Amino acid sequence: MYSIGLDISKSTINVYIPINDLDIVINNDLKSIKRLYSKLKKLYKKDVDKLTFVYEPTGSYSSLLTKFCSDKKILCFIVNPKKSVNFSKAIGQRNKTDIDDAKMLSKMIVTATINDIKIPIIDEVVEELKELISYYRFIIKQQMQNKSHLEAISIKEGSSIVIKTIKQEIESLTNKEIKIIEAIKKIIAKDEKLYKSYLNIQTIKGIGEISAIVLLHHFIKYPDTNQREIVSLAGLDPIHKSSGTSVRGKAKISKAGSNICRSTLFMATLVSVQHNEELKIFYNRLKENGKHTTVAQIAVMRKIIVLAHALYKNNEEYDSSKYKNRMM
Repeated sequence: MYSIGLDISKSTINVYIPINDLDIVINNDLKSIKRLYSKLKKLYKKDVDKLTFVYEPTGSYSSLLTKFCSDKKILCFIVNPKKSVNFSKAIGQRNKTDIDDAKMLSKMIVTATINDIKIPIIDEVVEELKELISYYRFIIKQQMQNKSHLEAISIKEGSSIVIKTIKQEIESLTNKEIKIIEAIKKIIAKDEKLYKSYLNIQTIKGIGEISAIVLLHHFIKYPDTNQREIVSLAGLDPIHKSSGTSVRGKAKISKAGSNICRSTLFMATLVSVQHNEELKIFYNRLKENGKHTTVAQIAVMRKIIVLAHALYKNNEEYDSSKYKNRMM
């Protein structure tokens, strides 16, 4: 098996080809990817079927390569970004360039199991869902920007024309948001497995439609993750700042994952600690033990994503009696 490391960015792909220790850069477009594959065919000849493309999922930036590999039946090892960071540290890679990353990704093949290496399968339903979620995030961001602008202008009693225009824009964005959510729900309803998972996640008291959609999208995006990894990919994993043995900072979350997942979970947490008896017990116990409100809320956010992920993985509904014992 021969591993080709690919570090993908918006406009380019840095490629490491181990057969001749080659480092090349290609454009991130279909024509360039086709040329790369033709070059690999010439280099590896009869062994071309033994090639494995190793890369990190980078959202829309890696989607073209993934689709190409799916169409051409190319084996891939799609690496969890957190694992690549840890692997880089483990091999002592201190330099941080795109070429170094491509070479490091190629070496990561040694960490792959048989189940990790496979031809990507493009699920059209899932892809459409991802696109709509991405657009939903864009609409929400625009709403927040407009609301902040409106607040700033209103405080200083600014132009009435500008205020009216911004209010109209917010109303238009709200209507778009509603339509996008309805479109997402229709797509989910068409897929029996997705729909069942969507309903299962909502059996957790405090999780509404939006939270269930965002969590479902998060789980679909990273299908082969364990609980620790799915928490990390939401940016909720704790990090500790330290210098030597004398200087230590308070633990914080990495915020290295999905922003929309964190913001949605935060709102769900505020509801859950009021209406979900098990999570309420968990939250109050942390508070009684002297934990700061924010720390306790983040712990509940982690708990929610772990619970929802378990329901998603096991295709089951939330059982309050089952989880109550775990919260005690």
